[in-house]
This record gives sequence, structure tokens and C-alpha cells, in this order.
Amino acid sequence: MKIYPLNTGNFKLDGGAMFGVVPKSIWQRSNPADENNMCDWSMRSLLIEDGDRLTLIDTGIGDKQSEKFFSHYYLHGTDSLEGNLAKLGFGISDITDVFLTHLHFDHCGGAIKWNKERTGFEPVFPNAIYWSTENHWKWATEPNPREKASFLSENILPIQESGQLQFITRTGNYTTDVMPNMDVLFVDGHTESMMIPHIHYKGKTLVFMADLLPSVGHIPLAYVMGYDTRPLITLTEKEAFLKNGADNEFVLFLEHDSVNECCTLQSTEKGVRLKDAFRFDELFG
Repeated sequence: MKIYPLNTGNFKLDGGAMFGVVPKSIWQRSNPADENNMCDWSMRSLLIEDGDRLTLIDTGIGDKQSEKFFSHYYLHGTDSLEGNLAKLGFGISDITDVFLTHLHFDHCGGAIKWNKERTGFEPVFPNAIYWSTENHWKWATEPNPREKASFLSENILPIQESGQLQFITRTGNYTTDVMPNMDVLFVDGHTESMMIPHIHYKGKTLVFMADLLPSVGHIPLAYVMGYDTRPLITLTEKEAFLKNGADNEFVLFLEHDSVNECCTLQSTEKGVRLKDAFRFDELFG
């Protein structure tokens, strides 16, 4: 098995929304904001090559939305999903599985594109199974008012219409062997049944953090995003994960941290804190 980090693009989000009740005077030390209070964030994916399977975890924001939509998120940089796949020697037809941690637009928008005639939408990856979970799919296709702007029907419904959608069965909060060398932790604070892949790789547990822990700046327990639908549940889930991650020396892969790809944790008198931050290839080569 071989794993590749893959940046699909960079965008900006409001710092206050990203850090919830934490004051700007504190969060800006780790995540400085621009004149509009916007902070830089990445949209990283993981590509897992395992035998004849090529699995992509999350797909970034895509490019099919309107100019007005994208203007709210200040996309910048030269990274793209298809471009960085090509740099690794792969094409969109090579992907066999697309694993979507959840269906917010910055995680699944790159899964669907306009068709050639621009009359409708179709999957970006024609040969892939698209993996979600039934609880979250129902949540996303019948959105609550708080999340409605994050669940865009053009990102979601064409997956089912294509016949390429399959569901991972949730059994409790942790399901083993959902894919080769991959278990999944289910969490419900950010959104219903978000999936956090735990990948067994080179003697380590590599955890794709999605929006349970967007960046190293979010490690302190109270640093919970304003986007979370159930922040008190996030606190409980996050506390349990951080302790487990520190005790078991998990390697955390950070989807949104614009500076740090990976980190490890350590227990301190003040709670779980950052141990080390590093690039993926510094540990795994």
C-alpha cells in the first residue's frame, strides 16, 4: 500500500466562524487573519493505492459553482485535484473508490462536474464507487436551515443518480474493516455521522481528521468551530479522540491546516496538546 497527500486547493473562511467562542486575540496567534477577518485554509485529500484499488478521501470544492459563490471563499493558489493527480501519474479514470467523510461543499464539490453540454451534472470519476453513509446522506438531502448552504444538491444528488453511490454501514461509533487497512470513527457533533478514517500504514495509525480537527490551532478542547451543529457533542467526541490519539501515538492528517499536513499529540497538565507538526513525507517518505 502507498499513500499520497494531495492538495485540491486553498480557500479562506472567517476566523470567528472557524474558532467559535474563542476570542480573536487568542486564535489569531496560530491562524492570523487578513483585513476581512478571513484565514487561509487548505482542502487536502488522501490518495490510497492498494493493489488494484485507488481510493480518494474527499475531493475539495470543485470548479462548477458560480463566480459569485466562489467569491465568498477567496480561492487562491495553483493546486487542483486533477492537476495534482496528474503529477502523481494518475488520471480521473484510475480512481476506483471515492470516500466522502461528509457532504459539505468543501469536501465533496470536486466529486461532481458539469456534463459536456453544461445541461446537467455527472461524476468526475466515472469508474469509482462513491462511499457515504445512510444516516449522513439522509441528513444532507433533507438539510436543516443551519447547514442548508453547505449541502448543495448539485454536489450530492448526481452521485445517487449515477448509480455509483454505496453506503458504509454504521455499527456504533467505530466500524472496522470498511476498506482494506481502514476503520472508521463516526462522529455527530460537526454534522450527522461524519466519518473519520483510521488507516493502518507502515506500523502507524494515520487518521484523516476531516472537520473533527481542522488544524493544529484547534487542538485545545474548547476550540470548536461555529459551524458545528452540536458543539457540546463535539466537545465530548473531541476529548475522547484526543486522549486516544495521544495515548496511541496516532498520526493526524489535517485536511484544512494551511501550514501543517500532519501532527502528533501529547498529554500535558493542561490537557492534550500538540507534540510535533510535520509534512507527511517527513515521516512516511
